Amino acid sequence: MQRFSVKSIAEMKRREFISKAALSGLALGFAPSLVPDLLAKSASSHLSDTGTASPVSEAGFKGGKMVMNFYPYELTLRHTFTVSSFSRNTTPTVQLTIDYEGFTGHGEASLPPYLGYTVEGTLAFLRKVNLEQFESPFLLEDIMTYLDTIDAGESPAKAAIDIALHDLIGQLLGQPVYRLYGLNPQKAPSTSFTIGIDTPEVVREKTLECAGKFNVLKIKVGRSTDKEMVETIRSVTDLPLVVDANQGWTDREQALDMLFWLNERGVKMAEQPMPKEQIDDIAWLTERAPMPVIADESCQRLSDIKCLKGVYSGINIKLMKCTGLREAYKMMVYARAEGMKVMIGCMTETSCAVTAAASLSPLVDFADLDGNLLISNDLYEGVQLRNGKLRLPHRPGLGLIPVH
Repeated sequence: MQRFSVKSIAEMKRREFISKAALSGLALGFAPSLVPDLLAKSASSHLSDTGTASPVSEAGFKGGKMVMNFYPYELTLRHTFTVSSFSRNTTPTVQLTIDYEGFTGHGEASLPPYLGYTVEGTLAFLRKVNLEQFESPFLLEDIMTYLDTIDAGESPAKAAIDIALHDLIGQLLGQPVYRLYGLNPQKAPSTSFTIGIDTPEVVREKTLECAGKFNVLKIKVGRSTDKEMVETIRSVTDLPLVVDANQGWTDREQALDMLFWLNERGVKMAEQPMPKEQIDDIAWLTERAPMPVIADESCQRLSDIKCLKGVYSGINIKLMKCTGLREAYKMMVYARAEGMKVMIGCMTETSCAVTAAASLSPLVDFADLDGNLLISNDLYEGVQLRNGKLRLPHRPGLGLIPVH
């Protein structure tokens, strides 16, 4: 009787999934250019003893059941994080796994209080989800559509499932997530690092601590101390800056004056300068601003973009707001078609969700993916920094390595 090791059995299962995915044109709709490559690899993995390729049959594919598990996990911030409307020292999350045919995909729902989502609500939603009704994780479109029928909200919970499915699919195909979308990891951009609102002494200390590691700094503004914040940072570094007012400015004339003042001090972009309800004021500001004005709180999901053209220069996409990578990619394509700039951001998150977002970063103009760097109890090693630029893992899926 021929014996197989656990490793060889897992490899045979992976080859079956490659065959299935390649022959179906990749059910996810990922990069068509990848299909011939997967077909070639699939055929070569089914060579006969004579070296000729054996026919690949879908009949041999038998999907198992997807088993989902999840648990609360509170992130601890290295420093108190302050924006225009609140401060906090922790961020609640729900960590999630999906097991399938010997592989495990990891996902995460980050739940900063200002989003309005709770751990209890996230857990309640996840308990309603039945993934066993789906043949395989490759049915991502069907699965994510099904999640919206359970509840129109709960975007972070849906993002956790989407992220875990992408991680799982990448592992099954033996490919990093960014390659599933046909992206070049060498084009991953620099990420900004966020300096929260604080006293001049603390702001100076934080700036000195990170100025040598990053190519762009992001400043939280929206209070009466804005100019003091910027001048303090400028006293110790000449790095390019971007600002995020988190809806903190309300007068459009004053906001415009502030943007011109910031422009003179090397600020390259302004994020959500005014309350999202002040649409006419924001459109007026964007038309006259000396820098791009990016929507954050105004932009949640794909359907929002059609109302933002002409109001903002571009959009900030966050997986926790838009339900994950599947919709984030669609938003990027749509925004580009409308001539808008694209930014990808994050909440306070572990390297799981940040790496997922970074997988799409080769497509963007601005990246703000520092959420994992703001915490002291990360669960994973994932995306790294090299000379201030994002460096994506080359391992399959998200390429995460547990650290606890």
